Parts: sequence; C-alpha cells; structure tokens
Amino acid sequence: MKLSATAAAILVALSALAPSGVPAADGGAMVTHGLTLVGKLKYPSDFRHLDYVNPDAPRGGVLRQHAIGTFDSFNPFSVRGTPAAGLGFVYETLLTSAPDEVSAEYGAIAESVEVPGDLSWVVYTLRPEARFHDGTPITVDDVIWSLNALKEKGRPHFRFYYKNIARAVKVGERKVKFELSGPPNRELPQITGQLPVLSRKWWAERPLDRTTLDPLLGSGPYRIAAFETGRFVELERVPDWWGAALPINRGRYNFDRIRIDYYRDQTVAQEAFKADRYDYRIENNSLIWATAYDFPARRDGRVKLEQVPHRRPTGMQAFVFNLRRPQFTDPVLREAMAFAFDFEWSNRNLFYGQYARTKSFFSNSELAARMPPSPEELALLEPWRGRIPDEVFSKVYEPPSTDGSGNVRRNLGGALRLLKENGYRISENRLISPVTSKPVSFEILLVSPAFERIVTPFARNLKRLGIDASVRTVDQSQYINRLNAFDFDMIVGGAGQSESPGNEQRDYWSSAAAGRQGSRNHGGIRNPAVDDLIEKIIAAPTRAGVVTATRALDRVLLWNHYVIPQWHIRMTRLAYWDRFGIPGHPAYGPDITSWWHQGGKAARK
Repeated sequence: MKLSATAAAILVALSALAPSGVPAADGGAMVTHGLTLVGKLKYPSDFRHLDYVNPDAPRGGVLRQHAIGTFDSFNPFSVRGTPAAGLGFVYETLLTSAPDEVSAEYGAIAESVEVPGDLSWVVYTLRPEARFHDGTPITVDDVIWSLNALKEKGRPHFRFYYKNIARAVKVGERKVKFELSGPPNRELPQITGQLPVLSRKWWAERPLDRTTLDPLLGSGPYRIAAFETGRFVELERVPDWWGAALPINRGRYNFDRIRIDYYRDQTVAQEAFKADRYDYRIENNSLIWATAYDFPARRDGRVKLEQVPHRRPTGMQAFVFNLRRPQFTDPVLREAMAFAFDFEWSNRNLFYGQYARTKSFFSNSELAARMPPSPEELALLEPWRGRIPDEVFSKVYEPPSTDGSGNVRRNLGGALRLLKENGYRISENRLISPVTSKPVSFEILLVSPAFERIVTPFARNLKRLGIDASVRTVDQSQYINRLNAFDFDMIVGGAGQSESPGNEQRDYWSSAAAGRQGSRNHGGIRNPAVDDLIEKIIAAPTRAGVVTATRALDRVLLWNHYVIPQWHIRMTRLAYWDRFGIPGHPAYGPDITSWWHQGGKAARK
C-alpha cells in the first residue's frame, strides 16, 4: 500500500528516533535503548562504553571547581533563590546524553523506550536497580509525580517545554507511558527522556516552588556531603551507585569528591586558580586568556593550556533590547543602534582576534540562515508577507561592520540618516524619539565587571548619536531577580542552541513566554509570525523540515533587529593543573566527568 506523504514523513521520523530498535510485542511501536534526532544512534544496544573514555580509569581523589557569586538553595527547579552549582551531578533522568554524539540520549533510569509510528506516546521501562540515595527504589509513581509537579510548580520554562506532554500514566510495574498531544513532534519523545526524576516522598515535605537548603535527595552519581551557604559545596561519589556499571557511565564520574568554591568575581577567581585553589578553568575572557596565564606554574609545565575545537552550535550572544520599554518598540531605533557597535575594533583591540562575528541565532550549525531563502522557506514565510520585514524574503542578514580602525564616522552617519528619515531629531545633543517624545536613554545591566571594557566603547559611540547609555554592574542575586522580573532596559544575553531545536524555542521567543516572569524570552518578543514558525519547527516530521523552519525563524528574528549580535568562538579554552589523566576530548567539547586523578603529577601544595 502506498503511504501518504504525511504518513511517510512520520515513518522517517520514527526511523531517526529508534534506529536500533526492535518491534514491540504488540507490533505498534519500536523498543530501543536510546533515541536520536539526527541520523542513527552511534552506539548499538550491546555497547560497552563511550569511545573516548578510559573504561578502566582509576577512581579516587578530589576535583576542585569554582563558581562565581553565591547560592542560597539546593532547589534548581524553582524560580526563587539562587541554586548551588553542581546539582546536575545529584539527580538523574530517564535518558542521558552522550557527549560525543549530537542530539542522542541513552537509557539511564530507563532501560528501554518504546515509540510508535505516529509519535503519539512514549513508554519507558524503568531499571529495577535504579535507586534514590536513601536506598528507596525509583518508581513509576515518582516519574508521574515529577512531571506533574514540574509543570505545576517548577520554573516557568518547564510548562513550555512539557506543554505537549498531556499526561503520564502507569501501564506496568516498571512501565510509564507519556501521552503526547498536538501534531506529531519528533523531538517530544526525547524531551520526556530528559525529565529529572524526583523523589515524591522526599518532596512531599518540601514545597517545590520554594528554596531549601536541605541536601537534595537524588539518584545521580554524587550526593551533597557538606556545604557553607554562599561559600562552598562538596559532593561525594555514591559508592554503591546503581548506575556506575551502565555503558554510558563506565569510565566517568571517577572522583571521590567534587568541591566547588565560590568567589566574588572572575578576577578573584583567576588569582585563586594561579594559587592552586582549584583545578581547572573554562576561560571565557579573551583578555585573560591572552595575558593572565604567564605565571611560574604555567612556565614550568605544571599548568596546561589547551584550545579544544568543538562542533557545538554557538547560538546567539547579543545586546538584548527589552521590547517592553516603549522606546525600544521601534525597530528603526534598534537597527540604527547596531551601527554603534564596532565588533571589528573590539576583536582586534580587546579580544586579540579570537572571535568570529555572530550573524545568526543558530550560529555554527546548518540551521543558520546564511544563504538566500529556499523555495521551501519562502513557502513558510509567504503567509506573513506585509507583516514581517521585506528583507526576510530576499536578503541574507549582515550586521554593520567596520575596518577595525576605530573610525566609525561612516557607520554613525548612516545611523543618523536612518533615524532622521524616520522622525528622530537632535535637540541639545540628545536624540529625541518620535515614539515617546523624550530623549533616548537607557541602562545596560551587567553581572560581570569584565564586560564593562566591552560595553563602554559601545556606549561612547551611542553618545555620538545623542543616545545616553549608562552601564550598571550588579551582583549575581540582584541580576537574577531583575532578569526574572524583566526589570532592565538592555542586557548582554541571548540563547544557546542545539542541533535539534524544538519546544525550548517557545520559552525563548514566543508571545506567551514574553509575559511570563522567569521565562527566557528576556527581550519580550511578541510576534505571531515567530509563534507560527516555532510551531512549524516543533511539528516538522523530518530533519529537512526542521532545518527549513529554523532558517525561516532565524531570518524573522534577525531582520526584526531584536538584538545586536556580538560574537562566538569555535573552541573551548581550557586551563588545568597537570594532575589528571585525560583520555581525549569528544567532538562537542571537554568532558570533565571522564577525567581521573593521577597521583604524583603536579602535587597540590
């Protein structure tokens, strides 16, 4: 029988989700050991360990990490409070990702997963040995309770991310079924696998939407052993952890303890690293990378530096306008302000040439709209003609650029012409907005003092346009609170992306998220075309459909000038004390969990 185009597409989607599966007993689904959204699973059902790890890595020792700011809670699921670092080591999920394979997940709490051809449900079979740290078994009831509690009382993004999980029901002693709503969604089965499974009994005595400093009861490789609020957290490896022998975990989680010390800011943290107070740094500051690692331990080889290439999508980092502010509702002003950011000068003089200019919300991936729109993209965009910028249909977005000399006179001249053509005027050296009839002024809110040197030249160029931009740096707690309440004019923000965008795009850009405090739609984007394209991405039955819809979304976001794109880097800058065995780096960046302590190397003071 010849399949319809829709049915054929659904079967293609299923083949991507369950490439190594076998038919279920009822013939209605495929049973598999993992799920993938791109191609086929790399590892077969009988794999022994990940390719890059040392499965016989010795165990023991302490890994010392650092964090910036403070913490006042061990509850990462609530919008309230500042959760401690390292809590991802404490709880486990139904499936877990493979660091050397894009968009793939393998069984963790679940030993197998079943997905039907129409993608209307997914069934997990829990491992009988899976336990919480207090020895109690992880049950189907815990899974069901976790889904309901996170949707009802968890951080706002859970409601968006799990929107199309209609309900979870018990279908066997160790089987839980997630019933899915809406059109077929190839990503949704995998999203269910990312569910953090919480202890219903433990949380029954604690409100999920409040902070708590009770050490979190989890089921992961580590548990909280000691802490001092705002100063440090120490995790200990669970010696009889049920998941230690799983193929996805062999050769990983080798340290007996992980200690995370908090520092006031990155400057203090950098000095602490040089003094051997913690073991490694992922360096995000180009100035520090270029100038601050010339110290005795680096020169004599006790500290190693590596630039590790990666293939991760780099997403969007940008100056983000808060569109809830009346003056920023005008796209002309937003477009004109982009001419004041001189990336080329910054890259040459501040970043030591280490960065590439970001030109897409999905940079460093095939999802980026870096070619003229295809006929398939135009078919998605055409219904919105007249309600989205005309450039979307014919042009590839390019941010304003300079020669890097610092002379931005031509750029600023172009910005002023654009502004004056659209009703802006200069009065007493101040730009007057036709939208508000007031001078254009705003505050750029920062959480890191390191960004002040980057933002200040931008603010200086804006001043030449008659725009008063002040810069304010606040501590982490105040920043988080203001971010959650959308109490800012402009921030340095954006969104990370994966190779398989889906439900999370609702929380990033949708109209519904714009009005929900704590969402990640920081800019307050409300655009029905954006909403439509997000749903097209989510409902796309094939990889080609995902790419087409994502590129169309990228164009609409870019040409509405919701942000001023900044930069990205295609490598991880890694500094570490040479006391570890490192088996190699997976393609998507360093995996610290695969390291082990190597006694006698660069002994600690």
